[in-house]
Amino acid sequence: MPSGGVHTEHMIDVRILRPLAGAVLLAGSLAAAAGAAPTTSEPRFEVQQRWDVGGNASGNDGWWDYLTLEASGQRLFVSRSTRVEVIDTTSGWVMGSIPNTQGVHGIALAPDLERGFTSNGRSDSLTVFDLQTLAVIQEVKIPGHHPDAILYEPVGKHVFAFNGRSKDVTVLDASKLSVIATIPVPDKPEFAVDDGDGRIYVNIASDQGQLVMINSRNLTAEATWTLAGCSSPSGLAIDRTNHRLFSVCDGEIMAVTDARTGRQVARVPIGDWPDAAAYDAKRHLVFSSNGDGSLTVVRQLSADRYEVAATVPTQYGARTMALDPVSGKVYLVTAKFGTAPAPTPENPHPRAPPLAGSFYLITAGTGGSTAATQH
Repeated sequence: MPSGGVHTEHMIDVRILRPLAGAVLLAGSLAAAAGAAPTTSEPRFEVQQRWDVGGNASGNDGWWDYLTLEASGQRLFVSRSTRVEVIDTTSGWVMGSIPNTQGVHGIALAPDLERGFTSNGRSDSLTVFDLQTLAVIQEVKIPGHHPDAILYEPVGKHVFAFNGRSKDVTVLDASKLSVIATIPVPDKPEFAVDDGDGRIYVNIASDQGQLVMINSRNLTAEATWTLAGCSSPSGLAIDRTNHRLFSVCDGEIMAVTDARTGRQVARVPIGDWPDAAAYDAKRHLVFSSNGDGSLTVVRQLSADRYEVAATVPTQYGARTMALDPVSGKVYLVTAKFGTAPAPTPENPHPRAPPLAGSFYLITAGTGGSTAATQH
């Protein structure tokens, strides 16, 4: 997954975002169905807080990528190019950092081991840190190239690093910190989720999107499924109760897949340029964070039926997120952007750079908004 990247062909004026209405439902076969607006008795989902987190003392603000919220909901781990920043979710203050994580993409937490792990794309390594003090324990070099997504599986106590350039998955013994397996996948792996029962699912970001199912006990890829109508899937979320997977794709589509059979059961419209998905099991909501400056909130009517409940304006570039399953809050990050440089043969789609000192933590949820806080 590109680290918070903004490609110029995706840049649009968020003032002309049209509201998303309706959904495309699939129950055996795809059929169009009109969307329903939330009833007056339902609380409104909206942006509640915008914290100006700012840059760091060196001025090297950097891009960002995955967000990981610890189980307590009090600390949010945010990848920032060469470091991971840890933000207090009650105040928006940066309370600590994990340094020297070159090209960091993801953060996986292993509370049973009191450790955390980062995937460092530029250095082909994983950084292991103490979960309480944030002190670095060790940097582990891996055989895979450009690790992106990262996931901790607590039963086997394994860390899975999903490598974009080498198109494989590195498996690390999280206790011994040794590489124990490499699992090939068909193309560039993106987000991954664990079903808690021996299976890991990962999106494959090909033009014709795919999902790979990995057996986390014997460390092999057991199935590859095509995601019809889903190009370059990135974000992935899971409903463990109903065995449903939610892949967000190019073309403003969320694909819903039966995790047991690989059968697609629904396609739902979302915003443009999505990069993360989340499922709220308590409230039966699915989220897509979209770089066009919107958060799509999808209501789950049943395992196979979905409708768009709301399209929440956020901020341009806020395309990665983390969900607090207790409070129902969604956390997003973004920045202000300058002007993209002219295209070159080496870089035909240059990114518009984030402006130094501009970095924002946005919270969205129900129950009313509060004023922005400047730090």
